[in-house]
Amino acid sequence: MPKKKIIFAITKSFWGGAQRYVYDLAVNLPKDLYDVMVITGGNGPLVDKLQISGIRTINLSYLGRDVAFFSDIKTFLFLFQFFHNEKPDIVHLNSSKMGGIGAIAGKLAGVKKIIFTCHGWAFNEDRPWLAKKAIKLMTWLSLLFQDKIIAVSKAVINDISGLPLVSKKFFLIHNGVKAQPGLEKGAARDFLAKKLNLKISSDTVWIGTVSELTKNKGIEYAIKALVPIRRLPFIFIIIGEGELKEKLKDQISNLKIEDKVFLAGYLEEAKKYLAAFDIFTLTSITEAFPYVLLEAGNAGISVLASDVGGIKEIITDKKNGILVKTKDIGDISKNLTRLIEDKEEKKKLGRDLKETIASEFSFEKMLEKTFNLY
Repeated sequence: MPKKKIIFAITKSFWGGAQRYVYDLAVNLPKDLYDVMVITGGNGPLVDKLQISGIRTINLSYLGRDVAFFSDIKTFLFLFQFFHNEKPDIVHLNSSKMGGIGAIAGKLAGVKKIIFTCHGWAFNEDRPWLAKKAIKLMTWLSLLFQDKIIAVSKAVINDISGLPLVSKKFFLIHNGVKAQPGLEKGAARDFLAKKLNLKISSDTVWIGTVSELTKNKGIEYAIKALVPIRRLPFIFIIIGEGELKEKLKDQISNLKIEDKVFLAGYLEEAKKYLAAFDIFTLTSITEAFPYVLLEAGNAGISVLASDVGGIKEIITDKKNGILVKTKDIGDISKNLTRLIEDKEEKKKLGRDLKETIASEFSFEKMLEKTFNLY
């Protein structure tokens, strides 16, 4: 039988959860069954990784996340013409903007099956009330043009419940990860200590996060929560880049905790260094189903995370991690103190989370369910 042609499309090519998802599927779909290509905006790490893996990529330099009338029209016209010429069996869209523009272009071009994966809803972000309502309406209109919708968590489905004509299109497929070991603890700590020029005593507790430095990730609340407990022996390392980098630098300086908090910047394959941490934090304001918690669980680290979105589908409070109220500095501070001081609980939570990830959120399970949907 001839191969099925599948085109993945995503708005941005920086390396985040949605990009990781596209890469994992594009690279791991059976080569004897699928002819795969990827369309993305820009020329970021996703493009480099795909090309190294031999995946055909098309870069739209003018495509960005924010609304831009002329470049969005240009993107629509390109997609329509490209889909019309290539005649793919499946178009698999990712991210809100591509989900809308790509779905309409695909329908008009006669694409047989249009699939959209929701990695989180834009109307859940911290925006004015009227903007949220407008975005939710536009989101619903775009869903009407999509044949099947993959939700990465139950929370994603719940957030859209009540909207007409789309509920039967949803399929729950949790993200999954492979059990790939990174550096061992000593090597990971040596690397980070050398990079950041740190001299750390043996009794220091290493707290860390891997995150895009954006408002949605709530890193500022984790930093504020460290001030009341600065007397405790810990350091907090933030791996990642983003628009709030300079603002976070100023916050750390103003709070006078430069000896406690360190910005490590972007690291290629950041999951390799997770073993350096005793505690992993994710104090997000909104999340759908974060890959980084699965990776932290794979590394056997105790996790403290916000009780938002799909996080509670991974973490059961005080069973395999700690859940805290989002933006609640006191709650974050109190529970970090608890984890810093209780070595046995740290070990138990990390061990139990590792078991949860292995049994419930394997990459093989995610790939099989997606393959069946195709």
